[in-house]
Amino acid sequence: MFIFALFSCNTTPSNKSSNDCPEDSINLVKYADNLDIYKYQSGYKLIINTNSDSKTFYLFNDTVKVPDDIIDEEIIRIPIKSSVAFSSTQWSVFLKLGDINRVKGILEGAYTYNTEIQNLIKSDIILDVGLEHSINTEKVIQIQPDVILYTPYPGQDYSYLKEFCDATMIPFSDYLESHPLGRAEWMKVVGLLCDKENETAKWYDEMVERYESLCDLCSDVDNRPTIFSDLPFENQWYIPGGKSYMAKIFADAGADYIWKDNDSKGSLHVDAELVLAKAQRADFWRVMNSYDTPFTYERLAEENELFPLFDAFKNKRLLVCNVRETRYFEQSQYEPDVILADFIFYFHPDLLKNNYDNYTPKYFKKLIK
Repeated sequence: MFIFALFSCNTTPSNKSSNDCPEDSINLVKYADNLDIYKYQSGYKLIINTNSDSKTFYLFNDTVKVPDDIIDEEIIRIPIKSSVAFSSTQWSVFLKLGDINRVKGILEGAYTYNTEIQNLIKSDIILDVGLEHSINTEKVIQIQPDVILYTPYPGQDYSYLKEFCDATMIPFSDYLESHPLGRAEWMKVVGLLCDKENETAKWYDEMVERYESLCDLCSDVDNRPTIFSDLPFENQWYIPGGKSYMAKIFADAGADYIWKDNDSKGSLHVDAELVLAKAQRADFWRVMNSYDTPFTYERLAEENELFPLFDAFKNKRLLVCNVRETRYFEQSQYEPDVILADFIFYFHPDLLKNNYDNYTPKYFKKLIK
């Protein structure tokens, strides 16, 4: 159970500009750098930045006349009736808001661990429209969605889908955000599509309050344990950059990330030998896995002879998240406060005693055996 206090935690929102909206229009976005939302006349103006450009959308309820000054812009009637969602970070918000009925198709449905979504796919209520690089256009034609939410990764072009349906293509640039509260704020896009802006804002604001009160607990800690992250793939270690959202969570939890001085907001590709040289003495090791069989120190040692050389391995300080069991990829983006609490639980357990009632970590568990 969270106990709140209002603190001046170092989670300062970005300075957001008005982007040609009326002077009295307030940006409803506080932390996300690639998203702007304004109340615009009787609807909303949504501005989304991608790697290469910026896109503007206007959202109005079905009963509202579209203003005459909106020309050659994407107009979306809300609440939408149907959508295709490319990512679990998109459809999970519909699910949270009780609007999963507005999702008619998802990508990679065979790989989701959510039983409710699995059952909807089995019942053909939601269609699995294929893979990121191989979309089943026949199913998109069958759905005829109002909107398609896609992830605008560099080099990916989904504009061809417009040949098969009249959907509005909305880029979901959440992955570009380097602040955990900025990534979480993308829930507001789905909230608008469901015409639940107030409900989503309340959900978000309550989460921000919890996050800020938690990180303030660690603002003056003297002992900051060190941590590194992830496992190698084919001798390449894919780790969070020093300015990434995960590096920010480590810092807010009172730890020093081994790559904190790196300037990357995304992922780094590092040779395993370099990771050993830099992180061998680190106190903790964060690991993600999707194993459906026991995940143990013995198994790790068999997989890679370097692993037992790390102090975190020797001292049994691996913090492991099993994405099968926790639904990490669909839920955690919108619960950075919970991830933060998980890490504080291990880094500074005494700090939680007066703020939690028998807190049990949700996503990360210390590997014991």
